[in-house]
Amino acid sequence: MQAWLLTLAALCGIAIAAGVPAAAQTFKVLHRFRGSPKDGEAPLSGLLMDAAGNLYGTTLQGGKYSTCLPVGVGCGTVFKLDTNGVETILYNFNGSDGANPISTPIMDASGDLYGTTAAGGILQSCRTINYAGCGLIFELSGTKETVLHRFTGGLDGALPQAGVIMDASGALYGTTYEGGTYQQGVVFKLVGTKETVLYAFTGGEDGGGPEAGTLLDANGNLYGTTTYGGDINCLYPDPCGVVYKLVGRKETVLHAFKGSPDGVYPTAGLVMDAGGNLYSTTRDGGDGANGGTVFEVSKDRKERLLHTFGAGGRENDGDSPQGGVVFDPYGNLYGTTVYGGKGCCGTVFEITADGKEKILHSFCATDCMDGAAPFGGLIIDAKGNLYGTASIGGINGNGVIFMITP
Repeated sequence: MQAWLLTLAALCGIAIAAGVPAAAQTFKVLHRFRGSPKDGEAPLSGLLMDAAGNLYGTTLQGGKYSTCLPVGVGCGTVFKLDTNGVETILYNFNGSDGANPISTPIMDASGDLYGTTAAGGILQSCRTINYAGCGLIFELSGTKETVLHRFTGGLDGALPQAGVIMDASGALYGTTYEGGTYQQGVVFKLVGTKETVLYAFTGGEDGGGPEAGTLLDANGNLYGTTTYGGDINCLYPDPCGVVYKLVGRKETVLHAFKGSPDGVYPTAGLVMDAGGNLYSTTRDGGDGANGGTVFEVSKDRKERLLHTFGAGGRENDGDSPQGGVVFDPYGNLYGTTVYGGKGCCGTVFEITADGKEKILHSFCATDCMDGAAPFGGLIIDAKGNLYGTASIGGINGNGVIFMITP
């Protein structure tokens, strides 16, 4: 397990070596990951659900190949969990074909999966830490992988942190955290195996270092967030990030975060309501607790904070939301925080349409077998059930898949 996951586990006390008012919520663990070599480990992504109710996702580590760095933890997997709770590893990455996926895959009409890996591919160093390869875009048909593009770390981008989206023609869109003309990340389009850089961030007022992917509207415009860049007067120690719109190759900053009491460092993607308003989270910022925010940017570019975390103390609220939010039909928002809650190790929260927050679950409140540190966002089914992953906790700290029923 990587060093930062070990640190997070230690903070949580996990032994790695070994709208409409909601009714009472029921939390259930659907799967506890077992780690290498037969299972995945450390699911940082959210989940995808197909029409039959099967769940799909990725794990940062685990799997049968331990050739990636750090050696011994596995290069990561793509998994499926069926409606009976049976997990199948669809693919084990080995490094040259990708490594360390941290994003949620998407599915086309034929049932093929598409996604990214944050490392692997062309064997070269893209960071000061020991990651080999700059990441890639893959297609998975059943259990057969096809690499669609290997990032070089040059003008084409490097280290995609988020997944891809698909338009009606089958073109894929996404972002990379680094690479591009200014080494501040890019927005790309992929048609077949041909990549086109639509925009290269400068790290200045236009933003830089996008960890989130893109959102596509009905007119073909793209929206997203960058973790850094923006207002040069906001230093935490870097400029605090932006919400942007991309029309063709022209970028417009819809909001530049100002720092507390505004948000700081948006790491998650955006969702849009029927009125064209955008919603997501920031990792830090808010009031003096610096626990992060849930925000709205209206169609006319006005920002409104819907909630700031940690004001009542971390034990009574979440801290550091990094997975974005999802809507239910009544206008309520749901998401996760990596820290905070009664167990110290993250929460699932609801923000009602009238702005009230409710903690639906606190991780690690007992023995951490329910998971801890949920980085990924949530999905919601037609019945209102919520599904997500927790990156650690469970068996030997390998992470879990969970469900919350209304």
